[in-house]
Amino acid sequence: MRVMLRAHIDTPAGNEGLKSGALPQSVKRLVDAVKPEAAYFGLSEGVRTCWIVFDLNDSAQIPPLVEDLFMQFNAEIEVSPVMDQEGLQKGLSAMKATG
Repeated sequence: MRVMLRAHIDTPAGNEGLKSGALPQSVKRLVDAVKPEAAYFGLSEGVRTCWIVFDLNDSAQIPPLVEDLFMQFNAEIEVSPVMDQEGLQKGLSAMKATG
């Protein structure tokens, strides 16, 4: 299933992570592990944020993927199912067929 992970990084923890090099290393490990379709980095709600879209085969993958962000950077994380335009069209067509 295609999902989007959104992580808000705590500012003081993120500052320390930048100084020590831990934040870029953690992000690289995450990106290497999920091989994302897309990854974006910027600000949201005033804090460092990343949005990463990738295929999640099993929800049991989530803890090992995000614990580093929780533990080192006090991140607030959401993982949500998402679809591209093709998936939306497929879903809408299925609704018309049954409705």
